[in-house]
Amino acid sequence: MAKTLMGNVAFFLTTYLLLFTMLFPANAQFAKKTYLIQMDKSAMPKAFPNHLEWYSSKVKSALSTSPEADMDNEERIIYTYQNAFHGVAAKLTEEEAEKLEAEEGVVTIFPEKKYELHTTRSPTFLGLEPEKSTNMWSEKLAGHDVIVGVLDTGIWPESESFKDVGLRPVPSHWKGTCEIGTGFTNSHCNKKVVGARVFYHGYEAAIGRINEQKEYKSPRDQDGHGTHTAATVGGSPVHGANLLGYANGTARGMAPGTRIAAYKVCWIGGCFSSDIVSAIDKAVADGVNVLSISLGGGVSSYYRDSLSVAAFGAMERGVFVSCSAGNSGPDPASLTNVSPWITTVGASTMDRDFPSDVKLGNGKKIIGVSLYKGKNVLSIKKQYPLVYLGSNSSRVDPRSMCLEGTLDPKVVSGKIVICDRGLSPRVLKGHVVRSAGGVGMILTNTEANGEELVADSHLLPAVAIGEKEGKELKSYVLSSKTATAALAFKGTILGIKPSPVVAAFSSRGPNFLSLEILKPDLVAPGVNILAAWSEAIGPSGLKIDNRRVKFNIVSGTSMSCPHVSGVAALVKSRHPEWSPAAIKSALMTTSYVLDNTKKTLRDSSTAKPSSPYDHGAGHIDPIRALDPGLVYDMVPQDYFEFLCTQNLTPTQLKVFAKYSNRSCRHSLASSGDLNYPAISSVFTQKTTTSFPSPVILHRIVTNVGPPDSKYHVVVSPFKGASIKVEPETLNFTRKHQKLSYKITFKPKVRQTSPEFGSLVWKDGFHTVRSPIVITWLPPPM
Repeated sequence: MAKTLMGNVAFFLTTYLLLFTMLFPANAQFAKKTYLIQMDKSAMPKAFPNHLEWYSSKVKSALSTSPEADMDNEERIIYTYQNAFHGVAAKLTEEEAEKLEAEEGVVTIFPEKKYELHTTRSPTFLGLEPEKSTNMWSEKLAGHDVIVGVLDTGIWPESESFKDVGLRPVPSHWKGTCEIGTGFTNSHCNKKVVGARVFYHGYEAAIGRINEQKEYKSPRDQDGHGTHTAATVGGSPVHGANLLGYANGTARGMAPGTRIAAYKVCWIGGCFSSDIVSAIDKAVADGVNVLSISLGGGVSSYYRDSLSVAAFGAMERGVFVSCSAGNSGPDPASLTNVSPWITTVGASTMDRDFPSDVKLGNGKKIIGVSLYKGKNVLSIKKQYPLVYLGSNSSRVDPRSMCLEGTLDPKVVSGKIVICDRGLSPRVLKGHVVRSAGGVGMILTNTEANGEELVADSHLLPAVAIGEKEGKELKSYVLSSKTATAALAFKGTILGIKPSPVVAAFSSRGPNFLSLEILKPDLVAPGVNILAAWSEAIGPSGLKIDNRRVKFNIVSGTSMSCPHVSGVAALVKSRHPEWSPAAIKSALMTTSYVLDNTKKTLRDSSTAKPSSPYDHGAGHIDPIRALDPGLVYDMVPQDYFEFLCTQNLTPTQLKVFAKYSNRSCRHSLASSGDLNYPAISSVFTQKTTTSFPSPVILHRIVTNVGPPDSKYHVVVSPFKGASIKVEPETLNFTRKHQKLSYKITFKPKVRQTSPEFGSLVWKDGFHTVRSPIVITWLPPPM
């Protein structure tokens, strides 16, 4: 009987698996995904009354006629694009997408791509004066009409940072709207938050319907990230802002008079390209002047990156686009958003810190950081037993990382637990310790984090320390059965030296898509930034965190990007006629590379001097950016000419030619000739025995300073090459005059690693600095 039963079961399973194997491929071919379909707007036949009907006709022509392909009779088109991007987003099978891409009038098709978010004292640190000042910051710039579109998780409109007291009426060029939805009405927009939109069709097509019990299907911010970035861009001054008593002071955005338009594109499950492109497309039509985009999704070729293509379209319409570099540092070539028409922003520290002491039973003191403020305060006079559940081996132990379910209450109860960073959120580790009965936590960096310390608002007394001292601490605990420690929290300390320092997590260059385009472009404050927060979630962002705060301290290039967006808004308000390229040039050539000890900027991951691959042109300097003296200006055709040097096919180039029907004029001898504010020379050896030919690059500068100006050049010396600049002096006789110069790089001694330096134009008042990178490429194998 048992054998018969087992035989029947085996037969049933075999039959089921066979049927599943036979049916699955058939069903898979009808599985639909979202694709962004870029159309050649100028190719629309006259028979169609408008582009939407033509786009719809094209999509319908590619649809499968089999009943299995469209049994639910769903609407295939989820978005139409007509400003920064032309075409539609539609749900298609792979076969339908391939068929459609071959259709006349279709430029290219982008598969849906998932992006992730790159997750106050900074105005004072950057030299912007307090709101109560009576000079230009409070008077001349407070009422400007620049609008910044923030693509993020939405906005918490009740925050004091978004009050519109003292602002003039909404500028007439604003054509946007305030979309209503769950917890969001028209009344939530004002003269500060001039518009709010929500984009979720791509998200729902990929993930499923949004659970409105868990997040707002409206511009309201459930996450906090969007509120924080928007307030950093242009938050109104709020006196007495702080997080649990830390960083107390006046919180204000970089451009407190700027207007904010919130475009919610990110949800619990991520941010999707069809939604992002639709937001950019709407923002351009709405009338934004600056786009701030603190998200990324890896690097792909320029013509295959829908965000890059949409940003190109926004730039064509005069919109400055700022994006975060990413949080994948300190690994080299870890950047995202590397297109030259995007301003790519890395992260740095400020001169403010939140120190905490770890006093060990052996008398040693370790200095760490923390934002802990709670009822469970450990006595600084009492030593508590220490425990570390890892070992000296290199093998990863889940217990050493304090992962959920790994700590034995019998072992950790009443003790301070040492936890290694990694695999789980830092604050969640403390929750695991607390749940197991631990009284405190010391969070130790691993090799991936080095000595960089990021403060967190922990749920129990906890201190974060660096990798080096973490190793010493663990050695002490593993060698002593009576190891003890006490934790002390020191509050907020200003005047930290050295600062700024490049954050270890900040993504690095080089830009392997085009070595001639240096990335990141610059760095800005991105560590421990105080700004407004959503009251729908705790400061740690964890569901278990029931605390509610009006302001939060967060780190990431997501925080540095809106600093640059806000400063770009200030520059735009002072120079409304400037192009996005001119604004970018002003930000880059006025940035600085010396910290507050007058030494070269340092890299937090190594404590050694950082390079342009880490900090780009340097650290942003808002005041100097308003009066740069000279700018490296460009028009959209210049960027297109750069693309013409990138070995793209005519079809691939058409992705960027769609708006103005552009064609290659071949005005650039090489990609290095793009009139970029940074200079990168690449020596290429054809064989192992040959020597590279000299590299000649050209630049054009526009005088935006006094009409009669005389600049002379200063160039750093290099070991591997001699550099000659012709002419060495630029004599301007009128404002907006353009003069060109030539740089000849002559190879001398082959270098095994890149060399860094600078080219500076000086007139006695202005210092116009461009970083130089010289790279030697080996001969082809």
